[in-house]
Amino acid sequence: MTDPASGPALAWSTVEHYLGEGLGTSYRLSVAEEHPVVSYEVGHGGGDIALLVELGRNQKPPRSSLPAVRIDQVAVGDGVRMARIRTTQVEAMRDFHDMLLAVADRIVVKNRSLDRAFAETVEGWSALLGRPRAMSVEQRIGLLGEVSILARLAETHGWATAVEAWTGPYGEEHDFALRDFDVEVKTTASERRRHMIHGIGQLQAAPGRPLWFASLRLTRGGAGGRTLSESVLAVRAAVAAQAPAALTRLDSALERSGWSDEWVDDEHWTPRDEALVLAADSVPRLDPALLAAAALERISSVRYETDVTGLTPTADAPVNLTGLRLP
Repeated sequence: MTDPASGPALAWSTVEHYLGEGLGTSYRLSVAEEHPVVSYEVGHGGGDIALLVELGRNQKPPRSSLPAVRIDQVAVGDGVRMARIRTTQVEAMRDFHDMLLAVADRIVVKNRSLDRAFAETVEGWSALLGRPRAMSVEQRIGLLGEVSILARLAETHGWATAVEAWTGPYGEEHDFALRDFDVEVKTTASERRRHMIHGIGQLQAAPGRPLWFASLRLTRGGAGGRTLSESVLAVRAAVAAQAPAALTRLDSALERSGWSDEWVDDEHWTPRDEALVLAADSVPRLDPALLAAAALERISSVRYETDVTGLTPTADAPVNLTGLRLP
């Protein structure tokens, strides 16, 4: 996997295949028989990735100043110790993959020590690490969830109505506003159905309009999954063919969501399981009735996490998400 002239090479598509299949594997990135040994690991179960670097007799792993990056020490047999570099943010593995290869390149090609290679990589990436991407992981996954619901609503209501109902990008309290009900969509790549709620009103129904909560879980899908780009382009093609008058509004909603067709997108996703649909009043949430009016007047914003793992779907939901797939 290593060309001394160009450095360690391991395509994200290869890593994503193992992650999607839940398989563990190891790729040696350093030249055979040379030390230190540098290897790229995909954990069994497809839950994480890590870079392992062989340590000298009295060498200790470097310290990480990045909250999302952890470095520890593991024994691999015959007295060999290795530093293991991992991330605590599973959703950000695609970006972390590039960072690991940058560290490996400095060790294998430029003969840097592990400490220096890690420090130089962090320094070189500091501008990127300190500046959010045009769309964060949370935003990208969230948009995937919303366009999936958009496509499902179009099956029942038609594309023109579905696009018109997608009000979240325009600053409305809820993501979708149909004639008789509203829908709030939350999507996660975590093991549990934990979702971030923005504001007291996000889970509050408007007067006379039932609010429904859709919880989606995605997992890395490898070759069988869909990228955000593929899903967006599929939706655009369907709208252009079946409701061309709605295409301008769709493009406006996508742009307001942070989408741009100029980005390179190679992360594949697929639903982990069936979507969970709940009446909003059955979702654990902060209720303004429980807070003193005086306190609310002095609180400018609220952001909290709710966990709906294991809750029973609400019967007779007006939107059927059974068998939901990414468009």
